[in-house]
Amino acid sequence: MAMGGDAETSRPAQPDPSRPSYLELFFDLAYVFALIALSRVLLDELTWVGLGQILVLLLAFTLIWALSAWVGDRLDLTRPSVAPLIIGIMAGSLLMAGAVPEAYGDRGLLFTVTYLSIHYGAGVYVALFVGGAGVGLSSSRTLLWESAAAVPWITGAVLTTGATRAGLWAVALVVEYVGVVLGWPAPWSWRRLPRPPRPIGERIAERYRQFVIIALGSSLFLVGSSFSAGPYTTARSGALVVVFLITVLIWRIYIYRAGELMTGTISTSANPERLSQVAAFVHLILVAGIVGTGVGSQLVIDRPFGDTPPSWAVAILGGPAVFLIGRALLDYTVFAHVNRARLIGLLLLAGLAAATSLLPPIMVALAVMGILAYIATSNLIQTLVKPLDPVTR
Repeated sequence: MAMGGDAETSRPAQPDPSRPSYLELFFDLAYVFALIALSRVLLDELTWVGLGQILVLLLAFTLIWALSAWVGDRLDLTRPSVAPLIIGIMAGSLLMAGAVPEAYGDRGLLFTVTYLSIHYGAGVYVALFVGGAGVGLSSSRTLLWESAAAVPWITGAVLTTGATRAGLWAVALVVEYVGVVLGWPAPWSWRRLPRPPRPIGERIAERYRQFVIIALGSSLFLVGSSFSAGPYTTARSGALVVVFLITVLIWRIYIYRAGELMTGTISTSANPERLSQVAAFVHLILVAGIVGTGVGSQLVIDRPFGDTPPSWAVAILGGPAVFLIGRALLDYTVFAHVNRARLIGLLLLAGLAAATSLLPPIMVALAVMGILAYIATSNLIQTLVKPLDPVTR
């Protein structure tokens, strides 16, 4: 072994373009704050209207996060001109997160202007300062769709409040997500935007996994904050243990097989970009379920015993149910097959819903933990007996 002086060993290690960069990991910290803000607002407004409003905001934040992933796919993150772009998107995301508590009130215009500024600013910045083959054309096509979406965004922020504002913003998000799905077509070019020049399987899969870890981290932060803000009692300590184990089980169920093999499925796909978009929507469902689970966990810690109101039952059971739906879809994306244990788990959660009025919150959470433990154990047994292989799509 050479002990120094060798040109090959002394050369600085080059970053792997197929892996997320440290800059992207730093960027993700803004989304820890964003998910915490969304969870806290949902906890204070635990109604169907409040749930819909938070879902609209989550979709907006997810699209911005996806914008950063798009930058990583198509641009060289080691270029000096790219770092200011990522930092700028991060700063805007923090400002949006700060506006979340009053997004449907006095800070709606601040949220909207910041959101649109991120889209327009990123498009213009890339075209002017980053460049590259087809970058200017791509930016013009995305900005065209953003201009169409800006009308309901601004109308909702200026002329309405509350549920009406959420409805207009939802229309704007439909426009944007349709643009994503169709590949940002334009009158001068109805063809999809070209794929990134390098393989995207490993990097995209890793970015999605990081998004789930962000959600789990935000949930643990809120659970710990809720526990530390109240009295230290045996009941609350027991509730903390239960909801922590629920979080651990959700993490274990996520990474089982499909989470690990997603990289190979995307990279070997005949259309990796389209499959990565499908995986993105699936992970949005997973993150929504994790956020809901975190809200339910806070309720259990705040009052472990007593009655379980219907809105609490929706949070305590609904979060894990949404997560399992997303996890079943991830199974289908990777294996073209849905694990039976996930479907059984959903049926058990539905059956448990009928008994929540008779149980205290901690007992409902214990039942959820048991259902998730059954799924995790079933996964482990299946791994030992009959492992599945990913399919090529």
